[in-house]
Amino acid sequence: MFKIDLNANRIMRLEEKRFGDLNLRERNHLQEWIANMPDALGEELLIIQKEFDGFDDTRERLDLLALDKEGRLVLIENKLDDTGRDVVWQAIKYAAYVSSLNKNQIADIFQQYLDRHHGGGNAVERICEFLGEDEFDEVVLNSGNSQRLVLVAAHFRREVTAAALWLLGHGITTQCFTVRPFLHGADAFLDIKQIIPVPEAAEFMIGIARKDSEERASKENAKERHNRRSAFWAKMLERLRNSEVKLYNNVSPSRDHWLSAGCGLAGCHYSLIFGRDEARVELNFTRSSAEENKRLFDFFHEQKDALEEVFGGKFIWDRGDDGRKASRIQFSQDFDGYDEQNWPEMIEWLTRHIGRLEKTMASPLALAGQRLRQR
Repeated sequence: MFKIDLNANRIMRLEEKRFGDLNLRERNHLQEWIANMPDALGEELLIIQKEFDGFDDTRERLDLLALDKEGRLVLIENKLDDTGRDVVWQAIKYAAYVSSLNKNQIADIFQQYLDRHHGGGNAVERICEFLGEDEFDEVVLNSGNSQRLVLVAAHFRREVTAAALWLLGHGITTQCFTVRPFLHGADAFLDIKQIIPVPEAAEFMIGIARKDSEERASKENAKERHNRRSAFWAKMLERLRNSEVKLYNNVSPSRDHWLSAGCGLAGCHYSLIFGRDEARVELNFTRSSAEENKRLFDFFHEQKDALEEVFGGKFIWDRGDDGRKASRIQFSQDFDGYDEQNWPEMIEWLTRHIGRLEKTMASPLALAGQRLRQR
Protein backbone atom coordinates (compact mmCIF):
# COMPACT_ATOMS: atom_id res chain seq x y z
CA MET A 1 0.00 0.00 0.00
CA PHE A 2 1.28 3.45 -0.92
CA LYS A 3 0.61 7.01 0.10
CA ILE A 4 0.47 9.64 -2.64
CA ASP A 5 2.47 12.83 -2.11
CA LEU A 6 0.73 15.24 -4.48
CA ASN A 7 3.24 18.03 -3.89
CA ALA A 8 6.28 15.91 -4.73
CA ASN A 9 4.37 13.83 -7.32
CA ARG A 10 5.67 10.67 -5.68
CA ILE A 11 4.29 7.65 -3.87
CA MET A 12 5.63 6.37 -0.59
CA ARG A 13 5.37 2.79 0.59
CA LEU A 14 3.49 2.32 3.83
CA GLU A 15 4.91 -0.03 6.41
CA GLU A 16 2.79 -3.13 6.87
CA LYS A 17 2.37 -4.22 10.47
CA ARG A 18 0.85 -7.08 12.42
CA PHE A 19 -2.07 -6.26 14.65
CA GLY A 20 -0.14 -7.64 17.59
CA ASP A 21 2.74 -5.24 16.88
CA LEU A 22 0.34 -2.33 17.31
CA ASN A 23 -1.30 -3.76 20.45
CA LEU A 24 -4.58 -4.06 18.55
CA ARG A 25 -7.07 -6.66 19.74
CA GLU A 26 -9.76 -8.58 17.92
CA ARG A 27 -12.65 -7.73 20.24
CA ASN A 28 -11.67 -4.22 21.28
CA HIS A 29 -10.54 -2.97 17.88
CA LEU A 30 -11.26 -4.97 14.72
CA GLN A 31 -14.72 -6.00 15.90
CA GLU A 32 -15.59 -2.44 16.91
CA TRP A 33 -14.39 -1.00 13.60
CA ILE A 34 -16.62 -3.34 11.60
CA ALA A 35 -19.57 -2.99 13.99
CA ASN A 36 -19.52 0.79 13.57
CA MET A 37 -18.83 0.73 9.82
CA PRO A 38 -20.17 -2.55 8.41
CA ASP A 39 -20.25 -1.14 4.87
CA ALA A 40 -16.44 -1.46 4.96
CA LEU A 41 -17.27 -5.03 3.88
CA GLY A 42 -18.66 -3.71 0.61
CA GLU A 43 -22.41 -3.60 1.27
CA GLU A 44 -25.05 -2.21 3.58
CA LEU A 45 -25.39 -4.41 6.63
CA LEU A 46 -27.38 -3.91 9.82
CA ILE A 47 -25.42 -5.13 12.85
CA ILE A 48 -27.93 -6.70 15.25
CA GLN A 49 -25.62 -8.18 17.91
CA LYS A 50 -22.03 -8.36 19.12
CA GLU A 51 -20.57 -11.32 20.96
CA PHE A 52 -23.77 -13.24 20.29
CA ASP A 53 -24.00 -16.16 22.73
CA GLY A 54 -27.60 -17.25 22.28
CA PHE A 55 -26.65 -20.84 21.47
CA ASP A 56 -28.20 -23.57 23.58
CA ASP A 57 -25.87 -25.78 25.63
CA THR A 58 -22.69 -23.99 24.53
CA ARG A 59 -20.55 -21.10 25.73
CA GLU A 60 -19.44 -20.15 22.23
CA ARG A 61 -19.75 -16.59 20.98
CA LEU A 62 -20.20 -15.26 17.46
CA ASP A 63 -18.28 -12.02 16.89
CA LEU A 64 -20.93 -10.13 14.89
CA LEU A 65 -24.42 -10.97 13.71
CA ALA A 66 -25.96 -8.84 10.96
CA LEU A 67 -28.79 -8.63 8.45
CA ASP A 68 -28.33 -7.92 4.76
CA LYS A 69 -30.79 -6.12 2.49
CA GLU A 70 -32.55 -9.39 1.63
CA GLY A 71 -33.24 -10.26 5.26
CA ARG A 72 -30.56 -12.95 5.44
CA LEU A 73 -28.49 -13.44 8.55
CA VAL A 74 -24.80 -12.61 8.04
CA LEU A 75 -22.35 -14.22 10.46
CA ILE A 76 -19.11 -12.26 10.72
CA GLU A 77 -16.19 -14.07 12.35
CA ASN A 78 -13.07 -12.00 12.95
CA LYS A 79 -9.50 -13.17 13.43
CA LEU A 80 -6.43 -10.97 13.66
CA ASP A 81 -3.13 -11.98 12.12
CA ASP A 82 -4.03 -15.60 11.29
CA THR A 83 -7.32 -17.44 10.78
CA GLY A 84 -6.21 -20.66 12.42
CA ARG A 85 -7.39 -23.98 11.02
CA ASP A 86 -10.87 -24.16 12.51
CA VAL A 87 -12.47 -20.84 11.58
CA VAL A 88 -14.62 -22.34 8.80
CA TRP A 89 -15.88 -25.11 11.05
CA GLN A 90 -16.58 -22.52 13.73
CA ALA A 91 -18.60 -20.38 11.32
CA ILE A 92 -20.56 -23.38 10.03
CA LYS A 93 -21.50 -24.31 13.61
CA TYR A 94 -22.72 -20.78 14.26
CA ALA A 95 -24.75 -20.82 11.03
CA ALA A 96 -26.38 -24.06 12.13
CA TYR A 97 -27.13 -22.58 15.54
CA VAL A 98 -28.89 -19.48 14.14
CA SER A 99 -30.65 -21.22 11.24
CA SER A 100 -33.76 -21.81 13.36
CA LEU A 101 -34.18 -18.21 14.54
CA ASN A 102 -37.52 -16.71 13.53
CA LYS A 103 -38.07 -13.03 12.88
CA ASN A 104 -39.48 -12.27 16.33
CA GLN A 105 -36.43 -13.85 17.96
CA ILE A 106 -34.18 -11.84 15.63
CA ALA A 107 -36.01 -8.64 16.55
CA ASP A 108 -35.54 -9.46 20.26
CA ILE A 109 -31.81 -10.05 19.73
CA PHE A 110 -31.51 -6.71 17.96
CA GLN A 111 -33.52 -4.97 20.69
CA GLN A 112 -31.10 -6.29 23.31
CA TYR A 113 -28.20 -4.96 21.23
CA LEU A 114 -29.78 -1.51 20.89
CA ASP A 115 -30.58 -1.32 24.61
CA ARG A 116 -27.07 -2.38 25.64
CA HIS A 117 -24.89 -0.59 23.11
CA HIS A 118 -26.93 2.29 21.67
CA GLY A 119 -29.09 3.52 24.52
CA GLY A 120 -32.28 1.96 23.19
CA GLY A 121 -34.42 2.33 20.10
CA ASN A 122 -37.14 0.33 18.40
CA ALA A 123 -35.67 -2.80 16.81
CA VAL A 124 -38.76 -3.59 14.75
CA GLU A 125 -38.87 -0.10 13.25
CA ARG A 126 -35.14 -0.17 12.50
CA ILE A 127 -35.44 -3.52 10.71
CA CYS A 128 -38.42 -2.33 8.66
CA GLU A 129 -36.59 0.87 7.74
CA PHE A 130 -33.43 -1.03 6.76
CA LEU A 131 -35.37 -3.47 4.54
CA GLY A 132 -37.68 -0.82 3.10
CA GLU A 133 -40.87 -2.42 4.44
CA ASP A 134 -43.82 -0.60 6.00
CA GLU A 135 -45.05 -3.41 8.22
CA PHE A 136 -43.11 -6.01 10.21
CA ASP A 137 -45.72 -8.59 9.14
CA GLU A 138 -44.41 -8.19 5.57
CA VAL A 139 -40.80 -8.78 6.59
CA VAL A 140 -39.15 -12.13 5.87
CA LEU A 141 -36.00 -12.86 7.87
CA ASN A 142 -33.62 -15.83 7.88
CA SER A 143 -35.50 -17.77 5.24
CA GLY A 144 -34.51 -21.42 4.77
CA ASN A 145 -30.78 -22.07 4.52
CA SER A 146 -29.94 -18.53 3.48
CA GLN A 147 -27.38 -17.78 6.21
CA ARG A 148 -24.17 -16.15 4.95
CA LEU A 149 -20.63 -16.53 6.27
CA VAL A 150 -18.10 -13.69 6.35
CA LEU A 151 -14.55 -14.44 7.52
CA VAL A 152 -12.17 -11.59 8.30
CA ALA A 153 -8.43 -11.97 8.99
CA ALA A 154 -5.03 -10.63 7.99
CA HIS A 155 -3.88 -14.00 6.68
CA PHE A 156 -5.90 -16.99 5.43
CA ARG A 157 -4.43 -20.45 5.58
CA ARG A 158 -4.74 -22.56 2.46
CA GLU A 159 -7.06 -25.06 4.12
CA VAL A 160 -9.38 -22.21 5.07
CA THR A 161 -9.59 -20.72 1.57
CA ALA A 162 -10.07 -24.20 0.08
CA ALA A 163 -12.94 -24.87 2.47
CA ALA A 164 -14.48 -21.45 1.76
CA LEU A 165 -14.38 -22.07 -1.99
CA TRP A 166 -15.91 -25.51 -1.49
CA LEU A 167 -18.76 -24.01 0.54
CA LEU A 168 -19.29 -21.33 -2.08
CA GLY A 169 -19.39 -23.98 -4.79
CA HIS A 170 -22.10 -25.80 -2.87
CA GLY A 171 -24.38 -22.79 -2.63
CA ILE A 172 -23.38 -21.52 0.84
CA THR A 173 -22.58 -17.83 0.42
CA THR A 174 -19.11 -17.41 1.91
CA GLN A 175 -16.83 -14.38 1.74
CA CYS A 176 -13.26 -13.91 2.93
CA PHE A 177 -11.79 -10.47 3.61
CA THR A 178 -8.16 -9.71 4.36
CA VAL A 179 -7.56 -6.83 6.79
CA ARG A 180 -4.04 -5.49 7.13
CA PRO A 181 -2.81 -2.51 9.18
CA PHE A 182 -0.21 -0.07 7.79
CA LEU A 183 1.79 2.76 9.34
CA HIS A 184 3.20 5.97 7.97
CA GLY A 185 4.72 8.07 10.67
CA ALA A 186 2.09 8.55 13.33
CA ASP A 187 -0.77 7.69 10.95
CA ALA A 188 -2.29 4.21 10.89
CA PHE A 189 -4.21 2.82 7.92
CA LEU A 190 -6.34 -0.29 7.38
CA ASP A 191 -6.58 -2.12 4.07
CA ILE A 192 -9.72 -4.28 3.66
CA LYS A 193 -9.89 -6.48 0.58
CA GLN A 194 -12.32 -9.20 -0.45
CA ILE A 195 -10.42 -12.22 -1.74
CA ILE A 196 -13.19 -14.86 -1.92
CA PRO A 197 -15.01 -14.54 -4.14
CA VAL A 198 -13.00 -11.98 -6.11
CA PRO A 199 -15.39 -8.99 -6.34
CA GLU A 200 -15.18 -8.79 -10.13
CA ALA A 201 -16.22 -12.45 -10.39
CA ALA A 202 -18.50 -12.64 -7.34
CA GLU A 203 -21.78 -12.48 -9.25
CA PHE A 204 -20.54 -15.01 -11.79
CA MET A 205 -19.25 -17.43 -9.12
CA ILE A 206 -22.43 -17.17 -7.07
CA GLY A 207 -24.47 -17.73 -10.22
CA ILE A 208 -22.43 -20.81 -11.10
CA ALA A 209 -22.77 -22.11 -7.55
CA ARG A 210 -26.53 -21.56 -7.65
CA LYS A 211 -26.75 -23.33 -11.01
CA ASP A 212 -24.69 -26.27 -9.71
CA SER A 213 -26.87 -26.43 -6.62
CA GLU A 214 -30.03 -26.47 -8.73
CA GLU A 215 -28.57 -29.22 -10.92
CA ARG A 216 -27.67 -31.29 -7.87
CA ALA A 217 -31.16 -30.78 -6.47
CA SER A 218 -32.68 -31.80 -9.81
CA LYS A 219 -30.55 -34.93 -9.90
CA GLU A 220 -31.53 -35.80 -6.33
CA ASN A 221 -35.18 -35.24 -7.17
CA ALA A 222 -34.84 -37.39 -10.29
CA LYS A 223 -33.16 -40.14 -8.27
CA GLU A 224 -35.95 -39.97 -5.69
CA ARG A 225 -38.59 -40.18 -8.46
CA HIS A 226 -36.82 -43.12 -10.08
CA ASN A 227 -36.59 -45.00 -6.79
CA ARG A 228 -40.25 -44.30 -6.04
CA ARG A 229 -41.36 -45.52 -9.47
CA SER A 230 -39.23 -48.67 -9.27
CA ALA A 231 -40.75 -49.48 -5.88
CA PHE A 232 -44.26 -48.89 -7.18
CA TRP A 233 -43.80 -51.03 -10.29
CA ALA A 234 -42.33 -53.87 -8.23
CA LYS A 235 -45.51 -53.95 -6.16
CA MET A 236 -47.65 -53.51 -9.28
CA LEU A 237 -46.04 -56.45 -11.09
CA GLU A 238 -46.34 -58.65 -8.03
CA ARG A 239 -50.07 -57.93 -7.96
CA LEU A 240 -50.43 -58.61 -11.70
CA ARG A 241 -48.71 -61.99 -11.35
CA ASN A 242 -51.47 -62.98 -8.94
CA SER A 243 -54.24 -61.79 -11.25
CA GLU A 244 -55.81 -62.93 -14.51
CA VAL A 245 -53.81 -60.33 -16.43
CA LYS A 246 -50.81 -61.97 -18.08
CA LEU A 247 -49.66 -59.07 -20.26
CA TYR A 248 -46.82 -58.17 -17.89
CA ASN A 249 -45.52 -61.61 -16.98
CA ASN A 250 -42.15 -60.97 -18.68
CA VAL A 251 -41.82 -57.29 -17.76
CA SER A 252 -39.39 -55.96 -15.13
CA PRO A 253 -39.83 -52.91 -12.85
CA SER A 254 -38.90 -49.62 -14.50
CA ARG A 255 -37.83 -46.21 -13.23
CA ASP A 256 -40.05 -44.54 -15.85
CA HIS A 257 -43.58 -43.39 -15.12
CA TRP A 258 -44.99 -45.89 -17.62
CA LEU A 259 -44.87 -49.65 -18.00
CA SER A 260 -45.65 -51.06 -21.45
CA ALA A 261 -46.67 -54.48 -22.74
CA GLY A 262 -47.41 -55.80 -26.21
CA CYS A 263 -50.97 -56.02 -27.45
CA GLY A 264 -50.44 -58.50 -30.31
CA LEU A 265 -50.28 -55.83 -33.00
CA ALA A 266 -46.82 -54.72 -34.12
CA GLY A 267 -45.95 -51.16 -33.19
CA CYS A 268 -48.81 -50.88 -30.68
CA HIS A 269 -48.89 -51.55 -26.95
CA TYR A 270 -50.77 -51.25 -23.68
CA SER A 271 -49.40 -48.91 -21.00
CA LEU A 272 -49.84 -48.52 -17.27
CA ILE A 273 -49.18 -44.93 -16.13
CA PHE A 274 -48.06 -44.03 -12.60
CA GLY A 275 -48.39 -40.24 -12.29
CA ARG A 276 -48.02 -37.73 -9.50
CA ASP A 277 -51.72 -36.89 -9.73
CA GLU A 278 -53.28 -39.87 -11.50
CA ALA A 279 -53.21 -43.49 -12.58
CA ARG A 280 -53.96 -44.33 -16.21
CA VAL A 281 -54.35 -47.23 -18.62
CA GLU A 282 -53.75 -46.76 -22.35
CA LEU A 283 -53.77 -48.42 -25.73
CA ASN A 284 -51.09 -46.74 -27.86
CA PHE A 285 -50.71 -46.78 -31.64
CA THR A 286 -47.02 -46.10 -32.26
CA ARG A 287 -46.22 -47.63 -35.62
CA SER A 288 -43.57 -46.00 -37.78
CA SER A 289 -46.21 -44.55 -40.11
CA ALA A 290 -48.31 -41.69 -38.73
CA GLU A 291 -50.90 -42.45 -41.40
CA GLU A 292 -51.28 -46.02 -40.15
CA ASN A 293 -51.62 -44.83 -36.56
CA LYS A 294 -54.41 -42.43 -37.49
CA ARG A 295 -56.12 -45.12 -39.57
CA LEU A 296 -56.00 -47.56 -36.65
CA PHE A 297 -57.28 -44.90 -34.26
CA ASP A 298 -60.17 -44.08 -36.62
CA PHE A 299 -61.03 -47.78 -36.89
CA PHE A 300 -61.41 -47.98 -33.10
CA HIS A 301 -63.14 -44.60 -32.84
CA GLU A 302 -65.84 -45.78 -35.25
CA GLN A 303 -66.70 -48.35 -32.55
CA LYS A 304 -66.53 -45.79 -29.72
CA ASP A 305 -69.94 -46.33 -28.17
CA ALA A 306 -69.74 -50.11 -28.30
CA LEU A 307 -66.23 -50.23 -26.88
CA GLU A 308 -67.05 -47.85 -24.02
CA GLU A 309 -70.14 -49.89 -23.17
CA VAL A 310 -68.07 -53.10 -22.98
CA PHE A 311 -65.35 -51.37 -20.98
CA GLY A 312 -67.79 -49.67 -18.62
CA GLY A 313 -66.45 -46.10 -18.87
CA LYS A 314 -65.77 -43.15 -21.18
CA PHE A 315 -62.37 -43.17 -22.86
CA ILE A 316 -60.21 -40.16 -23.66
CA TRP A 317 -59.68 -40.35 -27.43
CA ASP A 318 -56.39 -38.70 -28.40
CA ARG A 319 -55.78 -38.89 -32.16
CA GLY A 320 -52.62 -36.80 -31.96
CA ASP A 321 -53.75 -34.23 -34.49
CA ASP A 322 -51.38 -31.63 -33.04
CA GLY A 323 -48.52 -32.98 -35.17
CA ARG A 324 -47.72 -36.08 -33.14
CA LYS A 325 -47.13 -39.34 -34.95
CA ALA A 326 -48.72 -41.56 -32.30
CA SER A 327 -52.36 -41.87 -31.25
CA ARG A 328 -53.82 -43.34 -28.07
CA ILE A 329 -56.96 -44.32 -26.19
CA GLN A 330 -56.83 -43.84 -22.43
CA PHE A 331 -58.77 -44.04 -19.22
CA SER A 332 -57.64 -42.36 -15.99
CA GLN A 333 -58.42 -41.82 -12.31
CA ASP A 334 -57.15 -39.09 -9.98
CA PHE A 335 -54.76 -40.22 -7.24
CA ASP A 336 -51.99 -38.67 -5.16
CA GLY A 337 -49.37 -41.01 -6.53
CA TYR A 338 -46.57 -39.66 -4.32
CA ASP A 339 -48.41 -40.69 -1.16
CA GLU A 340 -47.50 -44.34 -0.67
CA GLN A 341 -50.62 -44.89 1.40
CA ASN A 342 -52.55 -44.61 -1.87
CA TRP A 343 -50.50 -47.26 -3.66
CA PRO A 344 -52.63 -50.29 -2.74
CA GLU A 345 -55.75 -48.57 -4.08
CA MET A 346 -53.90 -47.41 -7.22
CA ILE A 347 -52.53 -50.89 -7.86
CA GLU A 348 -55.98 -52.45 -7.54
CA TRP A 349 -57.44 -49.82 -9.85
CA LEU A 350 -54.73 -50.35 -12.49
CA THR A 351 -55.01 -54.14 -12.28
CA ARG A 352 -58.77 -54.04 -12.73
CA HIS A 353 -58.79 -51.54 -15.59
CA ILE A 354 -55.87 -52.91 -17.62
CA GLY A 355 -57.73 -56.24 -17.49
CA ARG A 356 -60.90 -54.58 -18.73
CA LEU A 357 -59.00 -52.72 -21.44
CA GLU A 358 -57.37 -55.91 -22.70
CA LYS A 359 -60.71 -57.73 -22.89
CA THR A 360 -62.41 -54.77 -24.56
CA MET A 361 -59.75 -54.31 -27.22
CA ALA A 362 -58.88 -57.97 -27.97
CA SER A 363 -61.38 -58.51 -30.82
CA PRO A 364 -60.91 -55.10 -32.47
CA LEU A 365 -57.12 -55.55 -32.35
CA ALA A 366 -57.36 -58.96 -34.01
CA LEU A 367 -59.61 -57.56 -36.75
CA ALA A 368 -57.29 -54.54 -37.20
CA GLY A 369 -54.34 -56.90 -37.61
CA GLN A 370 -56.18 -58.88 -40.31
CA ARG A 371 -57.01 -55.72 -42.23
CA LEU A 372 -53.39 -54.53 -42.06
CA ARG A 373 -52.17 -57.89 -43.39
CA GLN A 374 -54.73 -57.86 -46.21
CA ARG A 375 -53.73 -54.33 -47.18
